[in-house]
Amino acid sequence: MTETSFTAAAGLGTFERWLSVWVALAIGAGLLLGNLFPGVFAALAALKVASVNLPVAVLIWAMVYPMMVGVDFGALRQVGDRPKGLVVTLVVNWLIKPFTMAALGVLFFEHVFAGLIPADDAQAYLAGVILLGAAPCTAMVFVWSNLTRGDATYTLVQVSVNDVIMVFAFAPIVAFLLGVTDIVVPWDTLLISVGLYVMLPLLAGYLTRRRLVAKGGDAAVDAFKSRVQPFSVIGLLVTVVLLFGFQGEVILDRPLVIALIAVPLLIQSYGIFFVAYGAARAWGIPFNVAAPCALIGTSNFFELAVAVAISLFGLGSGAALATVVGVLVEVPVMLSLVAFANRTQHWFPKDTPPASR
Repeated sequence: MTETSFTAAAGLGTFERWLSVWVALAIGAGLLLGNLFPGVFAALAALKVASVNLPVAVLIWAMVYPMMVGVDFGALRQVGDRPKGLVVTLVVNWLIKPFTMAALGVLFFEHVFAGLIPADDAQAYLAGVILLGAAPCTAMVFVWSNLTRGDATYTLVQVSVNDVIMVFAFAPIVAFLLGVTDIVVPWDTLLISVGLYVMLPLLAGYLTRRRLVAKGGDAAVDAFKSRVQPFSVIGLLVTVVLLFGFQGEVILDRPLVIALIAVPLLIQSYGIFFVAYGAARAWGIPFNVAAPCALIGTSNFFELAVAVAISLFGLGSGAALATVVGVLVEVPVMLSLVAFANRTQHWFPKDTPPASR
């Protein structure tokens, strides 16, 4: 990542610091509008093709496309430069995180909270947290990396590798975990969702980036991302309004449900961070690689989780609600972990040449 693009990523920090506030306001707007205009939301819910809700599909693309333009697959050539940090994040993202999230979901929704949540709702919330756990972050990681002064090139490599793996691994992992928890998996809808929300945006982002670089280099990419970034923000907030508009009656009847969904998500987030951070410290990884690799493993690609939950289970489903709660929980959690990492950077060795990492 160039100095210019890293500075652009830093500029996102102002919005991300207040993301929980914006999401909370969007939740309030959704609850209000959903109860005032139920017919409008019912009409929006009916606009779908092959289980894909068209308004939400447009909004998700508005969120995901700018992120994919920022992915530089040329960075894959540098995969071997930091093998330790990459190993930590890939093991956490693909071999640990999805399975611990599923286990925590089963523990809390089917046992600890069994008397507080109806069985059907528990299954829906479980599906939602599984989708979150299987979707590693691809864009917000640049913000978290910047706030810890992480190695920008390493972060770019990690994002690129994760996106390639996600194309092939997300659907099988989700299908396996949903199957293990006795939730019916419509494979056709799942594959359509991965194609629509991962493969196509990734291809569109690659082609756009290639054209921009040919015209004006990295500066042209940064300028384009700055222009389209507001659409990503709007897409996220309007999606939250829609989701909570459909869920409004249920949530107002049972407001405790938001807090209950947040419990396993909080435990998962802090637990995964300390696993990755501890492994990085034990392995002697320098701080500017250790901090991003732990934060990357903790954060989620909640845009993808929201989109797939809607496609698989519907706009008004408990699964979709659980993924949106993930948005609300993630930002304050990640900021607290950034602060912890910055306070403990003396635990790690100074940066070393790539060959020795």
